[in-house]
Amino acid sequence: MPPPEDSSQPRLAAGCRWGAESKAGEERVVLFPEGAIKLQGTGRQILERCDGQRTFAQIIAELQAEFSVADPAKIRSDISQFLEQLRRKRIVDY
Repeated sequence: MPPPEDSSQPRLAAGCRWGAESKAGEERVVLFPEGAIKLQGTGRQILERCDGQRTFAQIIAELQAEFSVADPAKIRSDISQFLEQLRRKRIVDY
């Protein structure tokens, strides 16, 4: 599958939804037909921005601003790879 384009608008795929947060509020669960995945940290920050409104370029820009000490090219590459993995699992569409 090709990586997302800058104009792509990533979102949870049909049949996927956010589950309840843990009591500590630091983990969130994404429910999908085959199961569930727990997200925390950067993965959670990426997927929470995949609302179908923001573009891939906007998500990258937001995270590059938040993690300004990291290499911008690496941030872009890591986000792209993460979203491609979720797309292959049919958790994200764009």
